[in-house]
Amino acid sequence: MSLAEVEAVARAAHAAQKDKAGRPYAEHLQAVAEGVRARGGGDELVAAAWLHDSVEDGVLTEEWLEAAPLSQVTKDVVRAVTKHPEEEPDAYARRILATPGARLVKAADLAHNADPHRLAALDAPTAERLTRKYAAMREYLGLDADD
Repeated sequence: MSLAEVEAVARAAHAAQKDKAGRPYAEHLQAVAEGVRARGGGDELVAAAWLHDSVEDGVLTEEWLEAAPLSQVTKDVVRAVTKHPEEEPDAYARRILATPGARLVKAADLAHNADPHRLAALDAPTAERLTRKYAAMREYLGLDADD
């Protein structure tokens, strides 16, 4: 699949979804894809960024991912960043760290999720809870403020 096709699939799959602030979810996907590119990620990782929440959110299936004409790198990264229900954060982080490229995609995801402008749109308790959650994952992954 071309990047344009991956983007179109991701936008269509998440079309009905909004983020925690009520914004179209595709804005988050685009920001993560741009963040991956800005961090030096190539097309395989940008594709993974567009799809990074698709299986976790249930808008695409693991079967779709397996059959999709995507590189193995893209598929592996999407699987690595797909958090499983009840999964402990340290186990999730270990899988990300063990998968080439996944840390870069997750870094872009965390950077956008923790953006102060996005958090400001949330109620204070939610913003504080998410800030702690994102900081903890950054620590698990060994990411600093510049990652």
